[in-house]
Amino acid sequence: MHEMALCESLRSALEEAARTQNFSKVTRVRLAVGRFAGVEVEALRFGFDVVMKGSLAEGADLVVLDEPGTAWCFGCNDTVPLAHRLDPCPKCGGERLLPNGGTEMTIKDLEVM
Repeated sequence: MHEMALCESLRSALEEAARTQNFSKVTRVRLAVGRFAGVEVEALRFGFDVVMKGSLAEGADLVVLDEPGTAWCFGCNDTVPLAHRLDPCPKCGGERLLPNGGTEMTIKDLEVM
């Protein structure tokens, strides 16, 4: 379950932000998770609760924002939205697509004290 490792990296990022921006408690974390990021959201939520115990984010709310997937279509020469990585192009039906968005997981913002 790589979601635990993601949560450990998130904890490190929160601790670093607390040091540089001088806060001591995180009450809410909003994460943007791309549709093609390969993250199981329920496993991420579970891992977040476990990994944040004893940290400045213990008890914080985790809000996960679903970011859409996009891909470059070689048939249309355009970036198109995709619901699933293996879907055909919604504009031309082409199947030669290169995913170019929705693969990231980023911290959007934090509520802190």
